[in-house]
Amino acid sequence: MPSVLPDGEPVPDDGALPPHALADAGRRPLGFYLHVPYCATRCGYCDFNTYTASELRGSGGALASRDNYADTVAEEIRLARKVLGDDPRPVETVFVGGGTPTLLPAADLGRMLAAIRDEFGLAPGAEVTTEANPESVGPRYLEELRAAGFNRVSFGMQSARQHVLRILDRTHTPGRPEACVAEARAAGFEHVNLDLIYGTPGESDDDWRASLDAAVAAGPDHVSAYALIVEEGTQLARRIRRGEVPMTDDDVHADRYLIAEERLTAAGFSWYEVSNWATTDAGRCRHNELYWRGADWWGAGPGAHSHVGGVRWWNVKHPGAYAQALAEGRSPGAGREVLGDEDRRVERILLELRLVDGCPLSLLKPAGARAAEKALADGLLQPEPYEAGRAVLTLRGRLLADAVVRDLVD
Repeated sequence: MPSVLPDGEPVPDDGALPPHALADAGRRPLGFYLHVPYCATRCGYCDFNTYTASELRGSGGALASRDNYADTVAEEIRLARKVLGDDPRPVETVFVGGGTPTLLPAADLGRMLAAIRDEFGLAPGAEVTTEANPESVGPRYLEELRAAGFNRVSFGMQSARQHVLRILDRTHTPGRPEACVAEARAAGFEHVNLDLIYGTPGESDDDWRASLDAAVAAGPDHVSAYALIVEEGTQLARRIRRGEVPMTDDDVHADRYLIAEERLTAAGFSWYEVSNWATTDAGRCRHNELYWRGADWWGAGPGAHSHVGGVRWWNVKHPGAYAQALAEGRSPGAGREVLGDEDRRVERILLELRLVDGCPLSLLKPAGARAAEKALADGLLQPEPYEAGRAVLTLRGRLLADAVVRDLVD
């Protein structure tokens, strides 16, 4: 959940949406994202809207406390029910992210999920995920999560090498994420993800191979692998600026991506989004697919973003301000924007091109269509889907995905 919020028009105090946002809602899936903004420590690369205990002390008082956080989020879920009115859709996906959601008791995460179930109902086979720090869970905690209705868990592994974890300011020990996968399986979780980061200063190709091999050997059915982005204002950015650690260049990122594709494919994983691989279709993260395909989701929590029917809004960032708004019966929304047809066309290309199914060529304007022809000739798009009317990236195209997208949206 990004720490910087965009500008936008005011959100009404009651959170009401324009009538057109709910038109044809029944044709779109509905999901919930629940943001838990608390962390035990701040990782050096993190630019998310998160807070440690020391950062909250004296800032927002009891309203910012995590002790009553589940009740506060439940209030926003009840607000969502009022705003969406008689919308009959059950919730198809729930994703609890952070921060470190598992700093809260498992019962608190269960109460937030119960509020969604009570207000909206969960669709049969709904996907219910939480992120977890490997050091913040154990077998009993995972069993409680599973009993509460969670059926997917995502562990932040990042690397199997201690010196890489140290640069990232990750506090878990190598081997603990792999043990968590076994504990999650024993607790009854069918779907388990490991998050990895490549391109950390000081990481070698062999370090990255070792991390991939360790992740695969642990037995998850999903692996996410993201290039490290050094965000301004983070501790890591300051260390790089001072010359304490080197900056990793784009060529290194490309090499590491190719290593990931080779290792994961050999282990039975298939890419379905540029940074995500799964062993089966059922193992894909359906909640993230909901984002990438422009469906509807309500984001509850400080700084959380929502999208319903072409209206996008975001909440105030600070936990104290967020809780205060809900305590006063107001929407915690800080701003919103209504997306026009052109905005939605561009976003579809931006997001869908990253998927294994690609995006329809019919979305492209003449300049974009010419760019697609050139991308095909340059080996960046796959010929067979192109002939069928879709732009699908090749492996080389995935390495240059941002550049391809920039050309196709013209």
